[in-house]
Amino acid sequence: MNVDVEALILIVAFLVMLVLNVPIAFALGISTLLALFALGSVPTSYIIAQRMAGGIDSFPLLAIPFFILAGVLMGEGGMARRLIDFAQSIVGPLTGGLAYVNTLTCMMFGAISGSATAAVSSVGGFMIPEMNAKGYDRDFNVALTTASATTGLIIPPSNIMIVYAVVAQNVSIAAMFIAGVLPGIVVGMAIMLVCGVISYLRGYGAGAETSIANIVRNGLRSLPSLGLVIIILGGILGGIFSATEASAIAVAYAMLLAIGIYREVKLSDLPRILLASGKTTAIVMLLIGCSQAMSWFLAYEQIPQSISNSLLGISDNPLVIFLIINCLLLAVGTFMDMTPAVLIFTPIFLPVTMALGMNPIQFGIIMIANLCIGLCTPPVGTCLFLGCSVGKTNIASLTRSMIPFYIAMLAALAIITYVPWVTMALPEALGYTR
Repeated sequence: MNVDVEALILIVAFLVMLVLNVPIAFALGISTLLALFALGSVPTSYIIAQRMAGGIDSFPLLAIPFFILAGVLMGEGGMARRLIDFAQSIVGPLTGGLAYVNTLTCMMFGAISGSATAAVSSVGGFMIPEMNAKGYDRDFNVALTTASATTGLIIPPSNIMIVYAVVAQNVSIAAMFIAGVLPGIVVGMAIMLVCGVISYLRGYGAGAETSIANIVRNGLRSLPSLGLVIIILGGILGGIFSATEASAIAVAYAMLLAIGIYREVKLSDLPRILLASGKTTAIVMLLIGCSQAMSWFLAYEQIPQSISNSLLGISDNPLVIFLIINCLLLAVGTFMDMTPAVLIFTPIFLPVTMALGMNPIQFGIIMIANLCIGLCTPPVGTCLFLGCSVGKTNIASLTRSMIPFYIAMLAALAIITYVPWVTMALPEALGYTR
């Protein structure tokens, strides 16, 4: 693969700024600016401004600030406690019951809030001390919470799915939402399998007894929280509203629960919540704008095509190429957060997978599942560090406890990659092929 001087400048400048801990959005923009200066044949400032403005001038992206706000409201609105009670009544009596409760709650809460970090904080803040008190190993508890929290980014609604759909182009956000349901369950079940084996070997006991009446009672208490996912997916599938419109409905519903019904959020808290949501939205939009400028340069220099030809030249076996791409994405996830990784590497790897017959919806889920593992791996793993903070442990001991969960998540990733039915069954049954 031949690399032009301009492309080399882009890559070297970007990597140097990452090493210097420059914020990723600035690293994207500055490295692109330097490469365009070196190119010399295009009006640099005009291209950067045009691509940044055009990159965020997208109606589907309007869903991101709304879902971010809804997630913050859900995180502070008392939903986690009700979901924990519901999960406890279902799987609590089993051997290692609290471990199953932790995983199941993270899956439900992560899906509702759309945030892995919110799941670690909200669910882990209660479940980790509770499991510690019942004799479960602290590092096991924190590792379990950290791994389980990432399932909420695969199970819809998920902001990262919106970002991927916009970058990939011609991919429906609704299709991505539907496609994530079964893969998210597969990852969750793989983590639960590890919980079961470890709980059996270490003799972790069962939780409190339950009954049908208890399950029904806690189910009804948690139903308003779970209703967010039901309303969003049901409305989109029923053609009542689009995914972008669903985000606004999610905010209204979250406010109704957090302020009106559960009363865990006060009106005086709204300015702080709105400010926090606005800051997060600004960061995401700046990332998207700068990445679109870089994507234009990559396309101008035909770098994705060169990488595609190089990968396809290694082997004509799709299984081998998919394995290589997975390994590259796993490596990327260890030092780069999800949003910039999706923005940068989707234009590079998507053409390769499509040339080998993979549906772009499936590749999107594969990419997200890959990068979810990165949230649990040092040196940048956001959920890993947050889990250490919540669980009061250190990275060295936690990383050892994470190994069985890494294996489970990698096994789930292999199933998602090599068994297309897992991802595509629901979208195809409902008429979403793109």
